[in-house]
Amino acid sequence: MKHIWLSVGILSVSSTGIFAAVNTDTLSRQLEEVVVTARKSNEDVIPAQTLAGDELQRLNSNSVADALRYFSGVQVKDYGGVGGIKTVNIRSMGTNHTGVVYDGVELGNAQNGQIDLGQFSLDNIEALSLYNGQKSEILQPAKDFGSAGTIYMKTRTPVFDEGENYHARATIRTGSFDLLNPSALVELKLGQRVSASLSAEWVNSSGKYKFRYRRVNPAGELAYDTTAVRQNGDINATRIEVNLHGVLNTGSWDFKAYNYNSERGVPGAIVNNVWRRGERIWDTNSFVQGRYTGYFGRFTTLNHLKYAFYRTHYVNNDDKQVKIDNLYRQREIYFSSANEYAVNDFWNISASYDFMWNTLDADVYGFVKPERISQYLSAATALSFGRFRCQASVLGTFIHDKITGQQAPADKQVFSPAIFMNGYPIRNKDFSIRVFYKRSFRMPTFNDLYYADMGNSQLSPERVTQYNIGALYDHSSCSLISAVRISADAYYNRVKDKIVAYPKGQQFRWTMLNLGLVDIRGIDVTGLITVNPYRDLFLTFRAQYTFQRAIDITNPADNYYRHQIPYIPRHSGAAVANAGWKGWGLNYSWIYVGERYNQQENIRYNYTQPWYTSDISLSKDFRLGKVSLRGLIEINNLLSQDYDVILNYPMPKRNFRVTLTAEI
Repeated sequence: MKHIWLSVGILSVSSTGIFAAVNTDTLSRQLEEVVVTARKSNEDVIPAQTLAGDELQRLNSNSVADALRYFSGVQVKDYGGVGGIKTVNIRSMGTNHTGVVYDGVELGNAQNGQIDLGQFSLDNIEALSLYNGQKSEILQPAKDFGSAGTIYMKTRTPVFDEGENYHARATIRTGSFDLLNPSALVELKLGQRVSASLSAEWVNSSGKYKFRYRRVNPAGELAYDTTAVRQNGDINATRIEVNLHGVLNTGSWDFKAYNYNSERGVPGAIVNNVWRRGERIWDTNSFVQGRYTGYFGRFTTLNHLKYAFYRTHYVNNDDKQVKIDNLYRQREIYFSSANEYAVNDFWNISASYDFMWNTLDADVYGFVKPERISQYLSAATALSFGRFRCQASVLGTFIHDKITGQQAPADKQVFSPAIFMNGYPIRNKDFSIRVFYKRSFRMPTFNDLYYADMGNSQLSPERVTQYNIGALYDHSSCSLISAVRISADAYYNRVKDKIVAYPKGQQFRWTMLNLGLVDIRGIDVTGLITVNPYRDLFLTFRAQYTFQRAIDITNPADNYYRHQIPYIPRHSGAAVANAGWKGWGLNYSWIYVGERYNQQENIRYNYTQPWYTSDISLSKDFRLGKVSLRGLIEINNLLSQDYDVILNYPMPKRNFRVTLTAEI
C-alpha cells in the first residue's frame, strides 16, 4: 500500500483541525511552498444530521439552540425571549448525556451540567452537526466516546483567494423586544502558513413582549385569561473570540481565546396569575484552548489543552421568596491526547487519554467546595471491507471527588463499550443500513449532589444503554431532482437511575431526583429533496419527524408507573421550505411539539398543550463594487400562536428581525 502526501495551502485547514483517516495512498506535490500531510476523509459509519453554510443562515434562528430544533430526536427547553436560558437533550436521555463540542473541545459545566446554548450565536458558526451515539471517527478525545449524543459547533475558517490578505464582515440586526445586535468579523492572512480571525458581538434587548396567558382548571372552567407584557427578560451581552490557524509540514495547529459576558434578567414563572421577576444573573465565561495535529506516515496524533473560568453571580430579590445573592466560580483544566495508527489499508486502531480537573467555589455559608478529577482512557478500532464498515470502542471513566467537611461519594470506575456497523446492500452506495450498540455513564453534577436546598447526595449515577437500527438513502444527480436524502432510525434506550431536572419555582435552580428506570423507544425520520426546475431556480425541502415513548418503569406501585416522563412529547417534527433565485431567498419553517405532561403523573391537571410555530424570511444578496451585501427580513411565529415550551413560561407572539450584512 502506497502513501499519499496531500499538499494543500492554508485554505484546506479546517477550524477543528481534524483530518479523518481512510486511505494512505501517497503522492507528493508543492503548492505555494506549503506542504501538509493529511489523509482523505472517511464516510461516516453513523451519518450525522448537519446544517451548514447558507442553509444554516437561512433558518429563522438567532442562536445555536434555535437551529437545533430542526434536528430529529432533539428536545429544547426554552424559557422565552432573547436572553432566556435554552438547554437541549437528545432522545430523552437528558442534557448531561449530550456533549457539546466547540471547535474540537467539549464545553463543560461541572456545576449543573447545563450548557446554555442560547449564549452561542450563529453569527460565527459555519456548521452544526448532531451525532447519535458518537462521532464516526476513532481519532478523537477519550471524553467524546462517553456521550450518548454529541453536538459539534464549527466556527468559520479563513479562506483566501490569490492576492487576498484580509476579509471583513459587519452585521447589524434589530427587531422586536428592542433588539440591537451588531457584530463584526475580521480575518487576516499573516503569512503562507498562519491566519487569524477576530469575531465580536453585542446583544442588547429589553426582552419585553406581549403574550396572552389562559388557564383552565381540571373541571374545565376558565381560571384566568390574561394579556400582558413579559418583564425582566432583558439582556446585555458581549462576545469576543480570537482564533489562530497554522499549517506545518507534518500537521496543523489552532489556538482559540473566548470571552462571553452578560447581565440578564430571568423571566420568572407565572403561577396563579402572580408574576415572578426578581431574579438576575451575571455570567462571565472565558476559556483558552489549543490544538495540535501531527501526521507521521501511518501514525496520527491529536492533542488538546484548555483552561476555562466561569463566573456566575445570581441574585433573587423576589418579595415572595428567600433573598439570595450568591457568587459561583468554576475552574477547569483539560488535557487530551488521541493517537491513531493505520495498520493497513482496511484496519486502524487508536488510543486516547483525557485528564480533567474541575473545582467550584461559592460565597455560601457551609459550602463544601467540591473538587473533581476525571480521567478517561479509550481504545478503539475501525475496519473497512468494501461495502461493510465497523467501529468498536471501550471507554474507561475514573472519577474522584473531594469536598470540605463531608464524606465525598466513593470513587467511580466504569467501562463503557460501543460498536457501530454500516453496510451497503447495493453497489452504488446510495442505500445503506446501520446499527449500533453503546453504553454510557455520567456522574451527577456538583449541584445534583451537594447543594443544601436542592442537591441530593444520595443520587445514583446514570447509566444508559442504547440500541439503534437505521437506513439511509442518499442520491445526487444533475437532473431536475439534484439531491434526495431520506433516513429512518428506530432506537431503544434504557436509562438506569435517570436524573430529572425541572424548575423549582426559580429558573436558575432545579429539583433533582432519580426516576430509577426509564424505558425510551422512538423513531426518527428525516427527509431532504433539492429541485432545480430552472437554471437559476433552486427549491429545497427538509422535514423531520420524531416519535418517542419515554416511560418510567421503576416501581409498579407508583401512581406514575409507565407514564411518559416530564416534558417529553410523543410526537414532534419540523419542516423547512426554501426557494433561491438570482440572489433572492425565501424561507419558510414550521415546528411542531405535541402534548406533554409537566409532572410525573400523566393526569389532566399536569397536561401541557401541543404547540406549533410558523416562521418566514426573505433575503437578497447583491454587490456594490467590492462589497457584498445581504438584507434579511424575518417574521417569527407568523400566526401569533400562544404557547409554552415550559409550563408557566409564555413564549413571544409574532415578532420580527431585520438584518443587514456587509462583507469585503
